[in-house]
Amino acid sequence: MCASAYRNKGYDFTITSSTAFDHKWIANRNVYDTISAITDELFANYLSRPNVRQPILTQYCDGRQVSCPDWMTQWGSKSLGDQGYAPIEILRYYYGDDMYINIAQEISGVPSSWPGYTLEVGSEGEKVRQIQEQLNVIAGAYPAIPKISVDGRYGQETADAVRVFQSVFGLPETGTVDYKTWYKISEIYVGVSRIAELV
Repeated sequence: MCASAYRNKGYDFTITSSTAFDHKWIANRNVYDTISAITDELFANYLSRPNVRQPILTQYCDGRQVSCPDWMTQWGSKSLGDQGYAPIEILRYYYGDDMYINIAQEISGVPSSWPGYTLEVGSEGEKVRQIQEQLNVIAGAYPAIPKISVDGRYGQETADAVRVFQSVFGLPETGTVDYKTWYKISEIYVGVSRIAELV
């Protein structure tokens, strides 16, 4: 699809597949599990400078086939990483010492953001209650997942339901709700909830 096709269909954005503006996307391209894990880990991170409200766009190029003065390069950043530079040091090498990595407190489009720690047997509180409620809604569409008590206490019953959920959706079967499991539960919950609204 050409870049202007999005605006011609009424969308207020353009996708160029050029690293000058976007991250390149290629339809049906394979995605490696290691890249997927890194994406999940960094999903809520964004770059900023002091006294700047919006996230900073850090443009880059490969640095071999394409030259981009004053931008980060993929191979240049790899070389710095090989020398022991930390991610923030690499970013500051290219973009200055006033660059910071922040974590978004809330991510739009999901019922609730990950609490920042793994939920496991012994955990208690509102985040546990949310997961229990969402699992019960999901269980209505996926009967292999057992319905559980919604009491805000992460006991064995909740761990077992999480383990079955993880099995159904191809996640490591830990019985704990880490970052990846939290957002997969959110994703499926939103999908199942919307389907239920249409019925």
